[in-house]
Amino acid sequence: MSEPLLRLANVRLAFGAVEVLQDVSLEVRRGEFVSLVGPSGCGKTSLLNLCSGDLAPTSGTVERGGRGRMVFQQDGLFPWLTVGENVRLGLRHVAEEAERRRRAEELLVLIGLPQFESHYPHQLSGGMRQRVELARALAGDTDLLLMDEPFSALDYLSRLRLRGELARLLRERPRTVVLVTHDIEEAAQLADRVLVLTERPARLRDEVRLTSPRPREATGAEVVKAVHRILAELGLESEAEAVPAGRT
Repeated sequence: MSEPLLRLANVRLAFGAVEVLQDVSLEVRRGEFVSLVGPSGCGKTSLLNLCSGDLAPTSGTVERGGRGRMVFQQDGLFPWLTVGENVRLGLRHVAEEAERRRRAEELLVLIGLPQFESHYPHQLSGGMRQRVELARALAGDTDLLLMDEPFSALDYLSRLRLRGELARLLRERPRTVVLVTHDIEEAAQLADRVLVLTERPARLRDEVRLTSPRPREATGAEVVKAVHRILAELGLESEAEAVPAGRT
């Protein structure tokens, strides 16, 4: 088994009198895809910011074994730069300009947008912009992708397409991923493990493991079972209604 790239031990986070996270411990191993789900406002994004180093825990420890990059809900593309220029920002570690251009062109082919290299973000659809953002994230010399609701602003069909796109891109450019999402189906389709958080102050309530290859069909048996189990854990479906998933 690969070594942990990210480890949180007995982490507590509070903002003044408001306790956000309580006694959270988890490990993410190199190459894993882990999703975090839980009630709205429970502290999922705060937990992701602890993983990135943007927040420090009130107590406990956070250890990272590599460089990380955040991918947000709204794409972070610079509107005054072209698609190609935005992607090349993720290649700043490459010294030679010609090599940066070659790698950027390769990434645009990978996301299926080579003909849009000279376009500006406002000329693209939301899904296309998010694909460019993914290309820029994968271009970087990073080990860990931290994704905060990256597809939530898109319509359902676009989200479905982008899930498949992300799985395909990760096969081509492997990374360790921690994804925060409200979309339980998305978590079950993409992740190797889904970590379910409680209401604030959030603790880890359950861990759901999935073993079938990614990307998974939304209607696949393992995905359906996982969704039912997570809904039951969140109190949105009775245990009697849930499809038995088997505890891990």
